[in-house]
Amino acid sequence: MFKVYKYRLYPTKKQSKSLIFQLDGHRFLYNQALAERKQVYEQTGKGIGYTKQATELLPRMRKENDNLTLCNYSSLQQTLRRLDKSFKAFFSRVKAGEKAGYPRFKSADRFNTISYASLGDGCQIKENHLYLQNVGYIKVKWHRPIVGNIKTLSVTRRNNRWYVSFIVETTPVILPKTNKEIGIDVGLNAFISTSDGIRISSPKYLRQSERKLIKAQKQLSRKKKGSNRRRKARILIAKHHEHIANQRLDFFHKVTHFLVKNYDGFAVEDLNIKNMVKNRHFAKSIYDAGWGMFLKILKDKAESAGRWYQEISPNGTSQVCSSCGKVVKKSLVVRIHKCPYCGLSLDRDINAALNILQKAWIEPSWRGGISMPLVEARS
Repeated sequence: MFKVYKYRLYPTKKQSKSLIFQLDGHRFLYNQALAERKQVYEQTGKGIGYTKQATELLPRMRKENDNLTLCNYSSLQQTLRRLDKSFKAFFSRVKAGEKAGYPRFKSADRFNTISYASLGDGCQIKENHLYLQNVGYIKVKWHRPIVGNIKTLSVTRRNNRWYVSFIVETTPVILPKTNKEIGIDVGLNAFISTSDGIRISSPKYLRQSERKLIKAQKQLSRKKKGSNRRRKARILIAKHHEHIANQRLDFFHKVTHFLVKNYDGFAVEDLNIKNMVKNRHFAKSIYDAGWGMFLKILKDKAESAGRWYQEISPNGTSQVCSSCGKVVKKSLVVRIHKCPYCGLSLDRDINAALNILQKAWIEPSWRGGISMPLVEARS
């Protein structure tokens, strides 16, 4: 399996200038390659691929542009592969009848990554620093050790900060069995509710930072377009959003670490979040909760630890009684599930989590078609 390790870089002013200089070179190559593909197609009706551009366009561009002569050759090939990947994704969307989204030219604000094909080819880890060709030894904040074999790496600029990301091939670590499995219901009142009664409240990081964001956006609106002060104000807003995203991601990792460590399997709802955010009353809260990212992290960690992870249909999970199976209609305002048939009374989200786990055991589409008995509901 593959994992990504991300670290903060602290280049000197001279090193930052060198990185920006190389970044401009990669962006120039990307735009030139895109222009060539577009021109060839308009003239001949046929496209060109990565191989032709890597053997003809790249050598020619290196002779014509000084930025490219200081860039690692393999990393320039990676930039051409990046464009080739964009075109393959474009054609696959066209074939699927989706909104195509033709690859577009990159401005300085939209091109922020340099990729290296392998460790040792223009990049190395030396003396606890990251060495990059024609940049030098860059200080790195190694906040955790890298476990596994480094395959590729990329250097990214985000909001005037620099980061390095390593793609590492690792061996999954199978955790010991706990003989406990849970259903998980995500929500807005409680971030998650589990079938064994655990409720974790939502931190609502975006809501907490709204005042700062509003203030920063007002300051941005007062700046003259194209001015240096407007650029700084825009970066300040971007840093606020980056901080919120980092807080949310840290929360997700802590919660998923706890769950994967303590349970053997997870049953979750197969949510269509794109449709859910169309409701303007809940869209911001749903985006703030970040259910999609949380479930993706949980799935990846579960699979790497030898746990099972199952998505089931959300239909009826909130309305059905987890004890007797009768339908008990209730609106979103009603937070307590009270069954008039069997007398079960408990939080509606925990009732939904119990139904989710029961559905996962009943459905024969996984675990080789084995059906398991219903989970006993908590009264």
